[in-house]
Amino acid sequence: MAFVFAQQDSYRLLQISDCHLVAEADGWFCGVQPYRQLELLLTQLQSNQPDAVILTGDLTQDHSLSSYQLISELFSDWSCPVFYLPGNHDDIELMQQAFASPPFCSDTELSAGNWRFCLLNSKGPTPAGYFDQRRQQQLQQQLLSYPPDAAVWLFCHHHISPMGSFIDEHIQLDAAALWQILASDPRIKGLAHGHCHYAYAKLQQGIQLVGCPASSVQFLLTPDYQSVAGRPGYIEWFFDASANADIDTAVRWQFLEG
Repeated sequence: MAFVFAQQDSYRLLQISDCHLVAEADGWFCGVQPYRQLELLLTQLQSNQPDAVILTGDLTQDHSLSSYQLISELFSDWSCPVFYLPGNHDDIELMQQAFASPPFCSDTELSAGNWRFCLLNSKGPTPAGYFDQRRQQQLQQQLLSYPPDAAVWLFCHHHISPMGSFIDEHIQLDAAALWQILASDPRIKGLAHGHCHYAYAKLQQGIQLVGCPASSVQFLLTPDYQSVAGRPGYIEWFFDASANADIDTAVRWQFLEG
């Protein structure tokens, strides 16, 4: 069953990614305190909540239950649904344990007017992305269930197109198969991801690719690993409920800092 949003003219979503929390609220990661970064961001956003929040992975750095519980506490007073998917650092069982109560929702298919949002699991046995044949078939079955006039947007953790930097060592290994699915269905309009700690948008093979900045630190597009500490980043999304307009007007996004 998919999560179904109430009918309205448009939908506003927040995408937050790569929080990299550790077990202690005052713990450090790459020169920042990731809990304090996320706390700053959510404190700013709470008074103007969206229709939903989507967390696109790497919520923890140390793979601890406590790090997820800190996130759960930060969202405890939120009223909108909070969806989540795993990144390479995440432990799915611990996520589910910490996020068992509202406002968290475990649904991975969302229906908003004519839009269908698919939250993909790209976690594998290594830091690289993994989208094996079983997951490919699951996505294809989902697509078969959508009406012909639907518009589809995918969210996942790993990037599927090279960035030209060190992060490509951990790219989606099954990107070619995923691209085949994207190319075979014109209803798929775009894919948004985390993982790269870098904000960008580009059109490739008719698919809009959007990278979400991190709430922790940003990465430089350099051959070696380099991070930059700053204010927490996120994306604010707007989707026209009809999805009948030109894609340039039916969906838009803003890269923002907390």
